[in-house]
Amino acid sequence: MLKQVLKIGLGLSLVATATLAGLEKPHVKIGFIALTDCAPIVVAQEKGFFKKYGLTVDVVKEGGGWPGIQQKVISGEYDFSHALAGMPIAATIGINGNAPLQALMSLDLNGNAITYGNKIIKEMEKYGLDKTARPVSAESLKKYIDAKHQSEGASYKPLGFGMVHPVSTHNYELRYWMAASGIKPDEDTTIKPFPPPTMPSNLIAGNIEGYCVGEPWNSRIVLMGKGSALVTNYDIWNNNPEKVLQAKADFVKNNPETTKAVMKAILEAQMWLDASWENREEAIGFLAKKNYVGAPKDVLRKSMSGTFLYTKGINSSNPMFNVFANDYAAYPFYSHGMWFITQMYRWGQIDHPINMKTAIESVYRPDLFSEVAKEVGYSLPPSAWKKDGVDEYNKFIDGKVWDPNKAVDYIFDATVVNSKVSKEALLKENSWTVETAQPAYVCPYGPAGCADPKFVIRK
Repeated sequence: MLKQVLKIGLGLSLVATATLAGLEKPHVKIGFIALTDCAPIVVAQEKGFFKKYGLTVDVVKEGGGWPGIQQKVISGEYDFSHALAGMPIAATIGINGNAPLQALMSLDLNGNAITYGNKIIKEMEKYGLDKTARPVSAESLKKYIDAKHQSEGASYKPLGFGMVHPVSTHNYELRYWMAASGIKPDEDTTIKPFPPPTMPSNLIAGNIEGYCVGEPWNSRIVLMGKGSALVTNYDIWNNNPEKVLQAKADFVKNNPETTKAVMKAILEAQMWLDASWENREEAIGFLAKKNYVGAPKDVLRKSMSGTFLYTKGINSSNPMFNVFANDYAAYPFYSHGMWFITQMYRWGQIDHPINMKTAIESVYRPDLFSEVAKEVGYSLPPSAWKKDGVDEYNKFIDGKVWDPNKAVDYIFDATVVNSKVSKEALLKENSWTVETAQPAYVCPYGPAGCADPKFVIRK
């Protein structure tokens, strides 16, 4: 079965030769950031999946962080890129760059954590923090902030935290976690962007108290004994969308066969990654190379092998910390993309009302993904629209339900909201409805990234 599904080792078969003949641009460049969730792109290169589909690919590690990635996709230097899910949305609606971009497929679920330094953790422990609790709320941080306000008065100095980009999942996850306990992120704290690999050094230097970032940059600080990971994004929102493969809309339109070939290669890499833990170990070897993530294998292994290191010396099992193919991890749900728009409104990043359905349907491409998926044998969910927070598979830390048909209500149904647009103005622009359907979550590709009953009760 694995041979049929994964088609390993076929090389340039007759099918690939035929594909090569129809490619508009057989030599492409793909940019990525040094994070473990670049693994599908790296594996597609190292295991020959790009070659199988007639492609010659330059896989380039971007040193300028996510802004560098975005600039080079918009300028055309990169044909495709590893991207934060919010980036193509923000660029298309004109708040982060100004160019129509598309999210062709999801690259993974989960993969982030919120890590705090030892100094602030000691302060939080005075107010009831238990680092061993799962999940950890931000209540002890709120109590510490309240005490700090009381002692400092008008001279209150906000606590500083890091994330990777203003429209990143990391920014929204950090804010969501704080706000669920009543913390006002834009008053009680300052939240600044830093390139992911620089997070540990900025924490050690005292520039920030903590950060939200993808792996391996949480495990890195924990292994050094300089801090602890308090909560993962799996804890905040079980099996949340993380990165996407993005490209300019006009590139996709002008190079449809090339685009589908890249997508097929990466999708096969995702299936390979979840086929076995042995494959994950091989992938760790690839990622450890300097031209990719360049982190030690023991650091990469903390997340990629189905474990996660919250505290030094104590491994916690979570096989779903990194999911690449199982549970429709590769599928670009419209509802996932729209969640990011709600956060852009909630935190004041969009200053005018837009039709959220029209916007997300111009950016996310489940239609194109479905074509590709059928060709490589990847399972499809019943709909591109679903609810989250309705069962144990995808619950939120605060118990909220994300229903795209109630998107405007969702924006304002929070303890802390900093929207620049009124609820009434948004409701006037968003009078649509969609039909949602919940997928029956399955793990057809292998045990890696598959739920352990301790973490997920399937319905």
